[in-house]
Amino acid sequence: QLQLVESGGGAVQAGASLRLSCAASESTFSRYTMAWFRQAPGKEREFVAAISRSSGNLRYADSVKDRFTISRDNPKNTVSLQMNSLKPEDTAVYYCAADRRALVGVLSTHIGAYDYWGQGTQVTVSS
Repeated sequence: QLQLVESGGGAVQAGASLRLSCAASESTFSRYTMAWFRQAPGKEREFVAAISRSSGNLRYADSVKDRFTISRDNPKNTVSLQMNSLKPEDTAVYYCAADRRALVGVLSTHIGAYDYWGQGTQVTVSS
């Protein structure tokens, strides 16, 4: 079973940058579509960004477009989320997720499409 471990969270001021990383336990990592979700206190978990197996397709939530960049390194079994120009509303626990069933070219924004999840990493942005 694929295991995912996130890192890189922290507390920063508005306008700062953070880079989150997610390390996968299997060498079959390249077979998974990967995504980042986040969950703020009292809110539902929401889609942030997704990347296809070969990095050819990317998808972002409107709220993070032009500020966040998702990338992956298949030989290193990692996926990253570069977050720039952070805002207080970006405060949340960020989760890495893997989809093993995605059709080619399909990047789902739905929680139920993802089979494996990390434990999350906290990002706190103060004004």
